[in-house]
Amino acid sequence: MPSLATLILLAATAAPLALAQLTSSKRGLCYVSSKTSSTDDKIWDESGSDLTWYYNYGTSPTSGYDGHLDFVPMLWGAPSSDTDMTFYNTVKGLIDGGMNISYVLAFNEPDGCTSGGSCVSADTAAQTWIREIEPLKKLGVKLGAPAVTGAPSGFTWLQNFFTACAGNCSADFLPLHWYGNFEGLASHVGQANATYANMTMWVTEYAYADADLSDSQEFYNQSSSFFDRIDYITHYSYFGAFRSDTSNVGVDTAMLTQKGELTDIGAWYLGMDATGEVPKGDAAQVAKFAGWVIVVAVAAFWTIA
Repeated sequence: MPSLATLILLAATAAPLALAQLTSSKRGLCYVSSKTSSTDDKIWDESGSDLTWYYNYGTSPTSGYDGHLDFVPMLWGAPSSDTDMTFYNTVKGLIDGGMNISYVLAFNEPDGCTSGGSCVSADTAAQTWIREIEPLKKLGVKLGAPAVTGAPSGFTWLQNFFTACAGNCSADFLPLHWYGNFEGLASHVGQANATYANMTMWVTEYAYADADLSDSQEFYNQSSSFFDRIDYITHYSYFGAFRSDTSNVGVDTAMLTQKGELTDIGAWYLGMDATGEVPKGDAAQVAKFAGWVIVVAVAAFWTIA
């Protein structure tokens, strides 16, 4: 009998793809600060764009983003003190000041200790959650479970976290991260839903890392159409709101060119028509890519030989 993940994948691929510029109220901004932020930030906060919410991996909103985008605070990692209440107090202060805070996120890739992971043990995360995050529920805030990596260790960490919580961590939704192909994404979503069927789902980081332009665009179209058809996925944010020459997940995944122009993916994500602008990397990225081409060519030669 096919697994639930397989059935979801078949359903996702059987239906025709939606048009790339299809609008969606589920889309948000995964904000990444850079040296060009002062120039690029206005692109994401246009009143006519498709975006409705954003997060910036921090507790306080990004300067200038006080318009139509709802801010979602995040407790990125665990504080050093086991009595620290900074996150709770900051979020409460935003609410008391009149800001609409409907959701919070917690612990960015706590099972990862490199490449942006917060490297927090499940026990420490549970203690921090009970102290600083769970009380926000009384203020009407919905709570996002820890956003683990897409590796198998992620679900193991999450299981250990809820065990350590001993029933005291009442998460409302489950954030997911994924950086592989669409088939893997659909399977990952299916596994998460089968395990945590009582929670809705957000996909807060996703892209097809280091794929070429054609594959990146196909992945974007497939994944966006998939997310928009799945009722239990209520929010998603593509990881690519930066220029192609600064991307750490591949030049062709970026939503901006090296000159700060919207790529096709960037325009589609905002609900606009394709721009035809092709992203390019800097000299170091080009050299790295060329090096990989040589490695692959040599490997192929020796395999044939």
